[in-house]
Amino acid sequence: MQREAAEIREEWLGWALSTLPADRPAAEAAISGLYRLIGLAPPRFHWVSSPVAALATVPPGVRLRPSETAERMSEWPLPPRFSSLMRQLCRELDAQLRWVHQPMDQLIRQKVRSSLSQSANGSLFMALRVAHDTQYHLGNSWYGTQCVSWVAHYDALRRAAGVVFTSEQTRRFDLWAAVARSCGWWWPREGVCVVSERPVAVHTEVCGDDGEVRLHHADGPAMRYADGCDVHAWHGTQVPSWVVTDPDVRRIGRETNIEVRRCAIEHIGWTSYIDQAGLRLVSSAPDPGNPGSELRLYDMRKETRVLLAVNGSVERDGHRRRYGLTVPGFFDDPIAAAGWTYGLSAEQYSLLLRRT
Repeated sequence: MQREAAEIREEWLGWALSTLPADRPAAEAAISGLYRLIGLAPPRFHWVSSPVAALATVPPGVRLRPSETAERMSEWPLPPRFSSLMRQLCRELDAQLRWVHQPMDQLIRQKVRSSLSQSANGSLFMALRVAHDTQYHLGNSWYGTQCVSWVAHYDALRRAAGVVFTSEQTRRFDLWAAVARSCGWWWPREGVCVVSERPVAVHTEVCGDDGEVRLHHADGPAMRYADGCDVHAWHGTQVPSWVVTDPDVRRIGRETNIEVRRCAIEHIGWTSYIDQAGLRLVSSAPDPGNPGSELRLYDMRKETRVLLAVNGSVERDGHRRRYGLTVPGFFDDPIAAAGWTYGLSAEQYSLLLRRT
């Protein structure tokens, strides 16, 4: 069961991250079917090359109301109707779970649904944040309805756990599944539906025990669309392009976002960054929380210091990562600084057998 659930998860992850051209006939047929389910005639379709293009383009012949702009998407009338349609189907399918042993359902939720939800947050949703020019969490909006995780969950229940859907439930579920397999994101309005093509390149790395992935590419965009819209990411963190293409000590010094600055320094390498930036070593000491490793405390900027340490856990490639943590400038003792990052005193940190 666990292996079969993992295979289904990987199958749906493959569809979610696909860079194949959209199957436009299949997508339009499935979306038209969903329109019929809410009592509307099939829309006219307007295809675009990326989510950015989708939100920046007004389909030909459409006169938008003030409430139908991208900035007020939460007020659009159709997305809530489709989301309600999805939730109703989920409630019906959940009722079928009385035939499924509880541990079996929990396993599928963990190995399939939760894993794919985390993968979507770490990869697919980044393109939407770029399109909306914001970092707010999109998982509970209309985009959550389109997330492949719930589709894969119920697909695994019927294929791996033997849950039986009625013919009507299967018909409705297969419409959602067909959309998830055939195109990128879509934005429904009455009479017209805007649909995005898939990206032409996606670069990810595995970041979890259940196959979770996140965007990462050290040499260029982690996600790229045919129109040039791209997303740069460093180990799952969305970053400006310079962090990947031209990390520079002076740019890092001007950067106000702590996470962006951290990613840029990691790309250069903490040791190289310290050398290039000419940071002054304040003090060093053996790391009591990580025997065999050393803690090094440097001056970084006014009222800030950086603690250079070695990760207590082994990375997937077998190495221990060297990393830096910014700490208040009043620290002179690296052990006290290390303890502060854990909410401990220097004495308490010194008693740790090994940190992770």
